[in-house]
Amino acid sequence: MTAEAPAVPNPLEPVDETWQRGLAIVAHPDDLEFGAAAAIARWTAQGKEIIYCLLTSGEAGIDGLDPAEAGPLREEEQRESARIVGVSQVDFLGLPDGVLEYGVPLRREITRVIRKYRPEIVITGSFRDSWDPDGQNLNMSDHIVTGRAVLDAARDAGNRWVFREQIESEGLERWGGVAQVWAAGSWRAKHGVDTTATFERGVQSLEAHAAYLRGLGSGDFDAEEFLEGFARQVGTRLGVKYGAIFEVFKLGLL
Repeated sequence: MTAEAPAVPNPLEPVDETWQRGLAIVAHPDDLEFGAAAAIARWTAQGKEIIYCLLTSGEAGIDGLDPAEAGPLREEEQRESARIVGVSQVDFLGLPDGVLEYGVPLRREITRVIRKYRPEIVITGSFRDSWDPDGQNLNMSDHIVTGRAVLDAARDAGNRWVFREQIESEGLERWGGVAQVWAAGSWRAKHGVDTTATFERGVQSLEAHAAYLRGLGSGDFDAEEFLEGFARQVGTRLGVKYGAIFEVFKLGLL
């Protein structure tokens, strides 16, 4: 008889990958690259279409650069980062970095994007107050505001009577086809995806944010080392080498 394999603590369920079009909506350039980009590389390699929408240009994210210079630079880095993982469509809404506010105007902007691209899956970042269950590593306001607005807008998009001017005057149609919203990096996540084959592309995607990374801490940030620590933890819970984690919110049947 062979010994049974030890049980994996807090195992993750694989996300459902039976979809074709995804829309990733986050606050800043680099938000997707801190964990989700390797998963996106996996999905584009499967032939799925994924579009990026950045609410801001990250213009307030580099202390040593004036926002007028930082914004265009970070947009350029994000486009290259997206290209590495197979994403060609990258939209920037031009909202103010660092001071995003939850409310109807933000929901309206995001609903417009969802109605335009008509995704089955919407990907965003964790909007929990912290990155850990003990509340020691606090999330930032822009991330929290964005994720909550994305979740609401995914439902707003399917209601013809919400933001009806988009339907009546802008030529858009209601879109109730978002089956799930996935929040990357959430400590409450119970789902994940194997990124073993695409981990290196995820690293390269983060490294494309060179100007931003140079401004972190002492300037010697190691993208591969940072991502590997998290990806290995997730991979263990999936039974693979590397993985990415998502909190899944179901809005309909996929």
